[in-house]
Amino acid sequence: MEINEKHDKPNSHKPLRGDTLSSCSDLPIDLLNLVFKRLSFPNFQRAKSVCRFWHSASRQSVPKHSQFFWLVLFPKENNNNNNSSSCTLFNPEEADKLYRTQDLGLEFAKSFCMATYGSWFLMRDPRQNLYIVNIFTHERINLPPVESQLGRIKIKRTVDDGFRITAHGVGYKFIRIIIQSPVLWIDEKTKDYIVLWKVSESCIVYSRKGETSWKQIHVTWDCCSMFYKDHKLYLLGFSSYFKIFDFSGAIPQQTSSGVIGEGFHLTHLERGVVATKLVVTVTGQILKIEKIRMNSKAWSFRVFKMVSSGLFKKQEVVSSMGDETLLFDQGITVLANDTDVFIRDSIYFSLNETDIFVFHLKTQKTEPLHKFDRSSAQFSGARWFLPSFTQN
Repeated sequence: MEINEKHDKPNSHKPLRGDTLSSCSDLPIDLLNLVFKRLSFPNFQRAKSVCRFWHSASRQSVPKHSQFFWLVLFPKENNNNNNSSSCTLFNPEEADKLYRTQDLGLEFAKSFCMATYGSWFLMRDPRQNLYIVNIFTHERINLPPVESQLGRIKIKRTVDDGFRITAHGVGYKFIRIIIQSPVLWIDEKTKDYIVLWKVSESCIVYSRKGETSWKQIHVTWDCCSMFYKDHKLYLLGFSSYFKIFDFSGAIPQQTSSGVIGEGFHLTHLERGVVATKLVVTVTGQILKIEKIRMNSKAWSFRVFKMVSSGLFKKQEVVSSMGDETLLFDQGITVLANDTDVFIRDSIYFSLNETDIFVFHLKTQKTEPLHKFDRSSAQFSGARWFLPSFTQN
């Protein structure tokens, strides 16, 4: 999929000639920018191909690509397709059209996607090495080996390419590292990044740009959900414990802690909860989202708002998220309205990798959104992501 093209730069401004336009390049750049900013990604791509002047002017604008997620279907290892190292992309705004990325290499085809942030994917190769790659620009950042740990938990790679993990003086041998709750954040311009994951029940590891090892944070309880935003790490434990760490300095500092909720004596399984997410909304509100299986075909969600009460954090049931929409799989909210791509006050979630559903908080009803037909293609997995494109 060709995103970045090179064209000669035209004059920065073309004035109007009287009351009529002699060509498309006579439109002022300011007017074009107002138009470009209102276009969806497919229409933006079509508009910038009108002429050389429009293409150059489009570099000053960003299409509304961030308002909808795309589906990426990963290549299946060792299939007979000549493009086996390419991904297929599905844009729901163009239901009848598919895109294909350029060849991403055989190693990518053998890797597994752990998390996404924009167009950046956190990948794990067959030897358990981690790296970050932009599927559009092919930029790649190799992360430190998983065994390079600084902290009380030690990880060593064995001669058979397995791992031995030692904690509290006791060692265990594993065929592979189980990377739990991975989180990726990256700055598109500076390429500053942070990757976090859970190596054990009470240990979070992280690595940032310029670091050659993984550093450890011990939280003394089992973490079930993590969220990173504005240089802050939000942790939620299964026992309703809650902590916030500030990553703006060289060493993360805990800034808040407490207990979320009151009177929760039932287990997740007894309450039908199959997944819990900690989310920080666009407006900065902390939410806890519970995904509930009602029966084999019905799903529901409970949304709780975190509020302070003395030394503890309590929760209040949220009946509406206003103009925000939750993307459950990504663990983020976006601003939406009923006339745009997203339906406001709703929760988007996926089942069976490619089936997308919408849960409406007001009506407590669920409806299917998109179902992608993979019957004629060979893929090993799929993931919804919010793309970001750089205009060069």
